[in-house]
Amino acid sequence: MTTRQQIIAMGGGGFSMEPDNPRLDRYVLEQTGQDRPKVCFLPTASFDSQDYIDRFYHAFRQLHCEPSHLSLKSPNVPDVHEHLLAQDVLYVGGGDLMNLLDQWHKQRFDLILKQALEKGIVLAGVAAGSMCWFEAGIVESTEGQYAPAKGLGLLAGSNCVHYRSDVARRVAYHRYVLRGIMPAGVGADDGVALHYVDGALARVVSSRPEALAYRVEALKNTLIERDLPVDYLG
Repeated sequence: MTTRQQIIAMGGGGFSMEPDNPRLDRYVLEQTGQDRPKVCFLPTASFDSQDYIDRFYHAFRQLHCEPSHLSLKSPNVPDVHEHLLAQDVLYVGGGDLMNLLDQWHKQRFDLILKQALEKGIVLAGVAAGSMCWFEAGIVESTEGQYAPAKGLGLLAGSNCVHYRSDVARRVAYHRYVLRGIMPAGVGADDGVALHYVDGALARVVSSRPEALAYRVEALKNTLIERDLPVDYLG
């Protein structure tokens, strides 16, 4: 049987933004097919924030799973490679996308993540932990200013998170796609998860009834934004 390669990219939400709404986090765990999945939190983008790690454990200890975390600054497991490939889910937190990618590339961590994907481990993440999987994302370069950033390229196209809640980010994203600086892609609201299977968008789900996702592309010098079907998990 062929192993399914799954990536679940959240525009915002999950335990870090919706501590009283576990719908997206439960959805991620359910995709493993395991009764009690092992989930490892990767807080690299937040510079391994202890508060973020504590909030992860508070949330996931209430779910039916076995939570752990990995700090790259000071590894807290005996064998990083072995620990990660023993998980059912690798969950990447939000924060600074550029820091995340810099640390991963320096430690060749991105190669382990690719191995995990090929093994059938679910890769998931929110905000920076969403954009990292794509060819490109859009980051705040200076206060109020946004710039394109190259991702890992495990998923084709680009990704814009916090789509309707961060207007300046969305406007900049449209501009870069229209100019051909960024490839076409998907914008996701807070509370939306894009579920990719074998590299293709298989389903879009939400933890909020009003949350949406959009296909964004440029055709003949015109920016086209199309709604995608979203399944509310409530």
